[in-house]
Amino acid sequence: MSVIKVVLAESAIELVPREIASHPSVLSTARRRGKSPTEILLDVSLHYHAMKSLRNRHKRGRPDIVHVTLLELLSSPLNLEGKLEVIVHTINDYVIRIDPTTRIPRNYNRFVGLIEQLLKEGRVPPDSPKPLMEAVAMNFSSLMKELGTDSVVLLDESGELVSTEEVCRVAISESLPIVIGGFPHGEFSPEVKAFAKYTYSIYHKPLDTWVVASRVVSACEKILKVMP
Repeated sequence: MSVIKVVLAESAIELVPREIASHPSVLSTARRRGKSPTEILLDVSLHYHAMKSLRNRHKRGRPDIVHVTLLELLSSPLNLEGKLEVIVHTINDYVIRIDPTTRIPRNYNRFVGLIEQLLKEGRVPPDSPKPLMEAVAMNFSSLMKELGTDSVVLLDESGELVSTEEVCRVAISESLPIVIGGFPHGEFSPEVKAFAKYTYSIYHKPLDTWVVASRVVSACEKILKVMP
């Protein structure tokens, strides 16, 4: 495997769903930003009360998780050396493909605006034949088919405790994507778990997504001799 594939699965990033678009907290955010309620990102810090009626609400409304994790991954030496592919699969079954040269905005508000444009238009820049980011409707199973695999290395706090080096060795030797949850709480869906050939944990306590991603990529850099 010349490129490590990291998939952020069931990521808590989505536009406000129509069923809560008329809630006062959503309308307030939309008015303040001069946008339609269904064209802004769902954010639990802003829309907590509106989200109480949503299915799987504990796994939704945390776009900051994807923001920080993408900053970690795309700025890594592994990515700078062309040995990393990052794919975001969202909680409502969209897949975001990211050009490895993309510079994710450091400022969170700018990131929010970028993702809102991406999920509305399907690509950014919208009229580019070679977009930096592209979003398509696709479930996890279809993504695995596109990647040409029926197995993954799944990182889950309930998995077998192993070193980050072991995670990378297995992924590299068997050409398997490494799947990390892009949500704050809860478990992977049965659809995602069905693809797990290996389920590993790298620490005996829960860790934030960006910490897991950073540690695993760092280990892969050493194995691939990207870093000393």
